[in-house]
Amino acid sequence: MELSSSLDSSQFQHTPYYCEENVYLLCKKLCANGTAEADGSDLFVVFISNEKKQALHGSGNFLGSKRTGKKIPLWHQKASQRADGVVLWDYHVICVQRKKGGDSPCLVWDLDSSLPFPTPLAPYVSETIQPSFQLFSEYQRFFRIVHAPVFLRCFASDRRHMKDSAGNWIAQPPAYEPIVAEDKTEHNLNEYNEIRAAEVSVNVEPDLINAVYTNKLGVVLSENQLEEFFTQVSS
Repeated sequence: MELSSSLDSSQFQHTPYYCEENVYLLCKKLCANGTAEADGSDLFVVFISNEKKQALHGSGNFLGSKRTGKKIPLWHQKASQRADGVVLWDYHVICVQRKKGGDSPCLVWDLDSSLPFPTPLAPYVSETIQPSFQLFSEYQRFFRIVHAPVFLRCFASDRRHMKDSAGNWIAQPPAYEPIVAEDKTEHNLNEYNEIRAAEVSVNVEPDLINAVYTNKLGVVLSENQLEEFFTQVSS
């Protein structure tokens, strides 16, 4: 496999504010260039969201903004204008790689992060998610983990969430055609980025680990379960 250290985020397609499509294409490229397994079996797509997110994934909204709909705080984000790099997103999407065999750490591929690309999971959690930082309950973050092979087959977006009420683009869309699922579904992004507290798993158990490989919408965890999940998961 190609060494991940030889890759740079600039080598990947990145359209601002279309993080789900960016990660979809990132997974495909990692599979194609040998950085990941050809079938994507060592990759997982992670949606970071909560019950307070807006239905709209608009332009970067920072702490202190007058708009209050964005409730997902993440640190070390390139879009930030603050010294600590924090941004409030409606939701965010990253890729986590759990390589087969050996003692290699899980890697996080985040095209919007200012941390090294990729970054091992443990420092990514401590630096970007900062679970020790005391947040109000409305900023609580949940994590929908979807096995990449399932995501690449099932995900679809016609980009309707990026248009205002008059039908105008909030942010310029990618030049390529919208992503359509294998079954011809044209839009199901909301099924992935809308997360309810009731969906969050109580414990990381074998049944939960098994479910991530078959469930179209994966499994949902709290931020304190994220590292435990990837410690137990086997590619």
